[in-house]
Amino acid sequence: MRGDLAALVLAASLAAETLEAQSAGAGRAGPRVLLPREREIALARSAAPPAVSLDATVMVLTERGFEVATRGTNGVTCVVNRSHPQSLEPHCFDAEASATVLPMELRRTELLRDGKSGEEIDREIAAGLLSGRYRLPRRPAMSYMMSREQVLYSDEGRNVGRWHPHLMIYYPHLTPADLGLAGEPSTEAAVVVDEGRALSNIMIVVKDFTAP
Repeated sequence: MRGDLAALVLAASLAAETLEAQSAGAGRAGPRVLLPREREIALARSAAPPAVSLDATVMVLTERGFEVATRGTNGVTCVVNRSHPQSLEPHCFDAEASATVLPMELRRTELLRDGKSGEEIDREIAAGLLSGRYRLPRRPAMSYMMSREQVLYSDEGRNVGRWHPHLMIYYPHLTPADLGLAGEPSTEAAVVVDEGRALSNIMIVVKDFTAP
């Protein structure tokens, strides 16, 4: 019983850490851009090189929410997420990230689309971690974000277009010191995003964009 209680306390702590920075940003609630189905599938696959995305499961956003458009065979899931009403964020998640990071991110987007507040979203995701509906990665989990056609928005609602093609390797509670990184973050080396948090990740810039 004590072990169960400790697990609940840990999950609550992890949920708070995970969600604190991610649901901020006024103006992210509201309807999302819907794309023609085949266009969205192609855009989703463009998040990673064909060697990764060709045999991936692809999800698309519909008026009902995210749903599977094509079923893959390699454990990867590609999707165009939308953390802002006008953003288009192609990602391909490996098998572990598909099982852990992806469900929370898609649910967050659906709740933002429905007009839910950051506090409401935090509570639902935290409850999902406690109940076992969601879980954190048990090993390093990777996401590819290499599409030339990404459309990103800042927390202030500014269209910043595309950023560098990059990979994200999720590793809970990682800090820059763990990797020997010091000083100001630089894309010449790995950058730790959300350092020390439950969904901290190593962001690694790569050379080339991929295209639909």
